Amino acid sequence: MTSCHQWRTGRRGITAAPAAIAAVAAPAAASSRRRGNRGDRSSGTASNLIGRALRSCGYAPRVQPPPLRTVVLTAVTLLIVLTCIRLGFWQLHRLDGRKEANAEISAAEAAPPRPLPVLLAGTNDPTSLRFRPTVATGTYDPAHEVLLYGRSSVQGEPGDQLLTPLRLADGRGIVVDRGWIPLDRGVPVTGEAAAPPGTVTVAGVLFPPDVTTIPTGTVSPVQRITKVDLGQIGAQLPYPIVPVYLLLQTQRPSQQGALPEPPPLPPLTNGPHLSYAVQWFSFATITIVGYIVLLRRDRTDILAAVAPHRREEV
Repeated sequence: MTSCHQWRTGRRGITAAPAAIAAVAAPAAASSRRRGNRGDRSSGTASNLIGRALRSCGYAPRVQPPPLRTVVLTAVTLLIVLTCIRLGFWQLHRLDGRKEANAEISAAEAAPPRPLPVLLAGTNDPTSLRFRPTVATGTYDPAHEVLLYGRSSVQGEPGDQLLTPLRLADGRGIVVDRGWIPLDRGVPVTGEAAAPPGTVTVAGVLFPPDVTTIPTGTVSPVQRITKVDLGQIGAQLPYPIVPVYLLLQTQRPSQQGALPEPPPLPPLTNGPHLSYAVQWFSFATITIVGYIVLLRRDRTDILAAVAPHRREEV
């Protein structure tokens, strides 16, 4: 004990360690010679005693590097967890953007309606007028009506929406979404859904188009479209149109019947971003839990494999 203590404190140098080991191992070696054929077991006992002597003198067992499986598992886990966390925060960022956009749209829609010529005169970019309430006066052009295909009524019945150009006093036009009509109607629409003749005053909210294509070559007349495409509609008109369309809310004079059914304003929602963020964070948590479970299982397998050798040494 003194030799080990002196070796650890440095008073006798490293040469004390072999002396301490020899003092412990010598009796075991002598016992091995006396036992003869049982030398293998005695040798194991001596090795075990030497190991204990080394540990008592401050020697730590040699630390084995982690298996390749553990290294790969750790790297893959870190990659997956960091990616999921990054995607989760990205969805939260998109949620904040959606909330800000909805607040701006709500504020714009809540503004008092202003005449369309006044709004157009106050900006060089008519697309900036989106979501603004407005009032316009002009004459419908039913000869160039277009059906917006595949839209449902408020009650969920299938049908189309009717897009009718309104010719303004300055010679330009604006496309008016007059509302829903049942399927199997041709254009120009007749009957109770027909556009009122003469001068009309419409009130509604300006919306940006779904898409604006630039037709090339010969333009073919179009009667049905699946998106509000002002480029396609404008290409078949003999006058220019403003780059936004009007979602009709009221009209004077009013329609003679119940059709077209006035279109409601699109609802403002936050979208699925919050649920997507929760899913990504859940994936990260599941990955961490799975990583811990696999590490514990690997450690249990290693201990189970080493246990028989330890029993042989005792």
